[in-house]
Amino acid sequence: MGANELKLTNDGDLQVYYAPFDYIETKARIVVVGITPGLTQATNALQAAYAALQAGKTIPDTLAIAKRTASFSGGAIRRNLVDMLDVIGAAKYLGVQSTAQMFDPSARDVHFTSALRYPVFKNGKNYNGTPNIAKTPILKNMVKTHLAEEAAILSTALWLPLGNHAAQAVLHLTNEGILDKRRVFTGMPHPSGANAERVAVFLGRKDPSKVSNKTNPQKLLAARQRLASQITKLEGMAR
Repeated sequence: MGANELKLTNDGDLQVYYAPFDYIETKARIVVVGITPGLTQATNALQAAYAALQAGKTIPDTLAIAKRTASFSGGAIRRNLVDMLDVIGAAKYLGVQSTAQMFDPSARDVHFTSALRYPVFKNGKNYNGTPNIAKTPILKNMVKTHLAEEAAILSTALWLPLGNHAAQAVLHLTNEGILDKRRVFTGMPHPSGANAERVAVFLGRKDPSKVSNKTNPQKLLAARQRLASQITKLEGMAR
């Protein structure tokens, strides 16, 4: 199957392609939200789905395998995500040693998703937040349909958007009354390798006085402290 057969829609220099990110972990206690699957994640999802089907898996099982295999895969992104979730107390909240366990085939406590469920590209390159989702009809529609569907199913989960673009999409759903804003914890940087400095500051691995002028260390450290406090309070309420 070629790329053209996977294309869902396009608008100017934006293209949206299908990749199997449809599965929803309906019993999840935490929802982790990125921007959109990139080329690496899309390729990994398609390859995992093909292998699962060849092995005789059902469609639902195939979609679950593809989602878990490909979500936040490639390079340092998954390791960064796990480290950040652990440092704010998400592992303790879930009752596990590390959130690395949420990628196990039997794990059901975490749902991975994106503001834009299917891979979006701009001029053939991974979409990075420009143009603005809220001001671009085909992107805004993906939030209003796919992400809203997941929010309705997982309205009692803790939502953790990664980076400003994902946060804006999730907060749009709170404004629409689909999600309770008190369940949305913002402030985590996106774990991509391109965001390495912000991730390092957030994790306490880089001296705040030695960062570039593109990074606001005080904002990141304050977000880490706030998120840890929010999750601790949520953990206490669950007891």
